[in-house]
Amino acid sequence: MEYKDYYKILGVAKSADDKAIKTAYRRLARKHHPDVSKGKDSASRFQEVSEAYEVLGDPEKRKRYDTLGPDWQRFAQAGAGARSPYEGSPFGQGEVHFGSGGAGAGFSDFFRTIFGDLGGGGGFRRGGRVTHVDFEDLGNLGGNFGGDYGGGPDRGGDVETGIELSLEEAFRGTSRTISLELEEPCAACGGAGHVNRKPCPQCHGTGWARGRRNLEVKVPAGVATGSRVRVAGEGPAGAAGGGRGDLYLKVTVRPDPRFERIDDNLHVKLEVSAYDAALGTELSVPTMKGQVSMKVPPETSSGRTFRLPGYGMPHLKGGGAGDQFVQVQVTIPPGLSPRERELYQELKNLRTEGKR
Repeated sequence: MEYKDYYKILGVAKSADDKAIKTAYRRLARKHHPDVSKGKDSASRFQEVSEAYEVLGDPEKRKRYDTLGPDWQRFAQAGAGARSPYEGSPFGQGEVHFGSGGAGAGFSDFFRTIFGDLGGGGGFRRGGRVTHVDFEDLGNLGGNFGGDYGGGPDRGGDVETGIELSLEEAFRGTSRTISLELEEPCAACGGAGHVNRKPCPQCHGTGWARGRRNLEVKVPAGVATGSRVRVAGEGPAGAAGGGRGDLYLKVTVRPDPRFERIDDNLHVKLEVSAYDAALGTELSVPTMKGQVSMKVPPETSSGRTFRLPGYGMPHLKGGGAGDQFVQVQVTIPPGLSPRERELYQELKNLRTEGKR
């Protein structure tokens, strides 16, 4: 008998919460439902997905499944009604019962081996192998695929889209109009998947349709590449009248030729002539707030860095801003005249004589 990895079947991690498991089931059930998908393996795949959700969607069954793990065969070998081969069964009363009948008879042998004792008395939400399901019965298998088993409203999922900004837009904050293509409940059938108990001609029975929405979104000042901005209630609509999920903007900030950004600080390199560096000067420095004056004291060496407090990027969380750092790069002008070369030689001689 083959071990069934229900987490792998639904495509979720073992740490997945109930919402993630339900979302995965709804997605796969829509894809493989026999009344929607005409593939030759649709019925068996739908049955497999239903079985996985039968276990992982029920806290009691999921706990049993997780507890058994790779040792499930030792329990199976004990036989129906046998005493657990372990001291003190994890399922209570020190007893583990195995059976092949009951409400799970339509599921796999693996399923019946582990959960056969829960059959009867409404122990299962679903029973029997799924070969055909009328749309009037979909409520027993997850309703209109948009809600819980009762078919009630369910909040829509969250979506993420990328947005690219200039450094200046990231510095000041900005608004953008974006176009989203979302999968939402079909307007023709309200997400039910059927009209008058017949598959909806608009969505072909899936209950979902793609639509486009144009939104104006606000991006706060201080975002950086990798920031995720949450726009509440602007994601896809939920089924059965459920509220919208959230939209997340994943930000990319384009490099700026003037500045290098490190965290919330900005760094800029500024060329200064040799004579200005030696004698001192006042320079105009580019900042995100415009040009500002900065004094360069006499005898400034190349590589010396000056700080302009508060001229960096705004802090995304909390007030204030980073700083701007200005690094001086001393340069020699090209094309020196003979007289200029004479003067530089004279300066060199003076420095050399002074060291004797």
